[in-house]
Amino acid sequence: MEATLEKPKTQTKNRTIRRVAVLGSGIMGSRIAAHFANIGVDVLLLDIVPKEPTGPEQAKGLTTDSPAVRNRIVNDAFQTMLKASPAALYSPKFADRIKLGNFDDNLNDIATYDWVIEVVVERLDIKRSVYERVEQFRKPGTLITSNTSGIPMHLLTEGRSDDFRRNFCGTHFFNPPRYLRLLEIIPGPDTDPAVVDFLMNYGDLYLGKTTVLCKDTPGFIANRLGIQSLIQTIRVAEELGLTVEEVDKLTGPVVGRPKSGTFRLSDVVGLDTTVNVASNLVKMEHDESRASFELPASVQKLMENKWLGDKTGQGYYKKTKDDKGQTLILALDLKTFEYKPSEKVKFATLEGTKSIDNLKKRFPVLIAGKDKAGEFYRRTFADGFRYATYRIPEISDELYRIDAAITAGFGWQLGLFETWDAIGLKKGVELIESFGQKPAQWVYDMVDAGFDSFYTVENGKRKYYDIPSKSYKAISGTETFTILENLSNNIVWKNAGANVIDLGDGILNVEFRSKMNTFGPEVSEALMKGITLAEKDFRGLVVGNDSAEAFSAGANLGTLFMFAVEQEFDEVNLMIAQFQKLITRLRYSSIPVIVAPHTLTLGGGCEAVLHADRAVAHAESYIGLVEVGVGLIPAGGGTKEMAARASDLYQTGDPELNILQNVFMNIATAKVSTSAQESREMNYLRATDQIVLNRSRLIVEAKQAAIELAENGYTQPKPRTDIKVQGKTGIALFKAGITAMHMGRYISDHDRKIADKLAYVICGGDLSTPQNVSEQYLLDLEREAFLSLTGEKKTLERIQSLLTGGKPLRN
Repeated sequence: MEATLEKPKTQTKNRTIRRVAVLGSGIMGSRIAAHFANIGVDVLLLDIVPKEPTGPEQAKGLTTDSPAVRNRIVNDAFQTMLKASPAALYSPKFADRIKLGNFDDNLNDIATYDWVIEVVVERLDIKRSVYERVEQFRKPGTLITSNTSGIPMHLLTEGRSDDFRRNFCGTHFFNPPRYLRLLEIIPGPDTDPAVVDFLMNYGDLYLGKTTVLCKDTPGFIANRLGIQSLIQTIRVAEELGLTVEEVDKLTGPVVGRPKSGTFRLSDVVGLDTTVNVASNLVKMEHDESRASFELPASVQKLMENKWLGDKTGQGYYKKTKDDKGQTLILALDLKTFEYKPSEKVKFATLEGTKSIDNLKKRFPVLIAGKDKAGEFYRRTFADGFRYATYRIPEISDELYRIDAAITAGFGWQLGLFETWDAIGLKKGVELIESFGQKPAQWVYDMVDAGFDSFYTVENGKRKYYDIPSKSYKAISGTETFTILENLSNNIVWKNAGANVIDLGDGILNVEFRSKMNTFGPEVSEALMKGITLAEKDFRGLVVGNDSAEAFSAGANLGTLFMFAVEQEFDEVNLMIAQFQKLITRLRYSSIPVIVAPHTLTLGGGCEAVLHADRAVAHAESYIGLVEVGVGLIPAGGGTKEMAARASDLYQTGDPELNILQNVFMNIATAKVSTSAQESREMNYLRATDQIVLNRSRLIVEAKQAAIELAENGYTQPKPRTDIKVQGKTGIALFKAGITAMHMGRYISDHDRKIADKLAYVICGGDLSTPQNVSEQYLLDLEREAFLSLTGEKKTLERIQSLLTGGKPLRN
């Protein structure tokens, strides 16, 4: 992929990024290299030459002149990156885009690269020495950036040429670079504004990042606020006598933050990393709250014991084995510093929020809690709010940049000012004052001027409170975003599980709002309604949502299970037929339908994608037909559609049965793609489908795709009758493999039964020879197989296990 951006106003030339050199192959460097490879850029990854060969290398007669020795550090780092879980690359095939080398032999190659990113160890002297060598070979005008997490830009460029300084900037990625959306852009004192404009746009459009412009201050924005919050959370936990498990429960999904919470996050990141950042921040004499970065007692004790988290095998948590060899999670007792079995957490305050699905509506309930949980929330929120107000204008002139950095960098759904809005501006001020503290004066000025929120929505666009002008202003860089939450005035129809929203320009959107966006009666009704309305008064339909959890986790199994247990098979048959009709309408409507998947896209969600006129998928889309896991086969057109896609591939020259076998195995093993790119390789996404890097652009890109199809003269397609199936020939092949797997005890009796039915359907049934069949023929086979499996006791056991325990059952 060539990445070319429009010329900004201050820029004297267009920049095209074809090749990127990454200097330093550690955890961050190798994974930054991988993400550039993900977007189609050729990458040069370099590291130092080892001082001497290892023992095994010497035994082979190798010396420091041997290429294997000279590139050992970069080669080892590259192999570690390839084995990383979660994967750093969208597809293993993209590894070929990365060329490896070392500073001594290959640094001169950077002369042909468009962007040089330094990712060496966080020491000023080492970074400066690298820059001195870079300047010998770097082509004038080439971008040169540093991934430093806190070293000031003016110190990094001291002694460098004018051209180097003009084209130098901080580009702080967060780990892991593929998954965490934040990219902080930190200009130096001499950075050309055109370079800043370019990086802000490039990070957004091509790297899929939330690019946040930062001032050159300690910790920049995300680490300054994030580490302060983490340290203060630990301190409050110690003071209130809360356990490790309690704090992680209180600071997890219930407040819109990752499941790792606070202490588990510390273990994953490495306590030493947190301490290093905090140790630098506590030195800030100008920060009125620098004492908040002083290490709590538990952190100091863990550092003394060298219990740094996952990297040392223990931290706030420790994994061990019980007498039966089962993994046991132990949690650290913050009073005795001994490990004990992890315990379930229960607070009355949390119980009061279980029925509140809307995150923003939970916060007033949380801070009103009468137990320790309520006190914890009041103290931590009050401190976080207060601290953030004093960081303006020190680290940012605009409050929205603080929220953008903390949400994108730490995976929070709401930033500090967004959370404050959920509680209420005046309530937040009262909360801070209740602890004998005050927010910055600008907050009082804001209240006195009659404002009651930090953010507002006007004409579907979100605006923030601008402190100097005392007015609301548009958030820079988001003018083209379409955020469904901001279009509440555009809802044309809704029910308990979904909204139908007018996106403008003749395009409707169906937004799922059920738990995990599963297909239940309400969602199905809304989808059918959306198609009907679009056909009548609009020119296209988008099926998409802004949920952080899932595009759709598939069908709601509760109703199906109830009917199956009661042996109401006529009702089950009707359910399947209605769902097939719904999914089929996505393709055979009179207007173009675009489906915009992201994150989990399973079962029925996958089938919706398969039947779209076009899919516009976020790069992090995990798509799969997973029905086998609950003892069923895909019957919303999934099996039919994959048989049709296999049929379309038969002209490629590959043996037909090999193509069909790949399709069969993906379904039979309930394989879920690890990226949109892998979905394309599995044929769940077609070459004509679109992959979008920035999640915030997903709905607007899907809308544009619908407009494009409509304006190009969309014609309603006709059901197919040309799907080539293999009949008995294919069934015999699959049965041989299934029998071998069964005899080898790789699959159970019930697995075998499911696989046999899948093979029967995907091969077109008991046909004597390969031949063409219709879509409806295969849909009928799907429905019959699905219906028969709902009568199986072991299938019901699998469904029940998922419904009651959330875990798949192998029986």
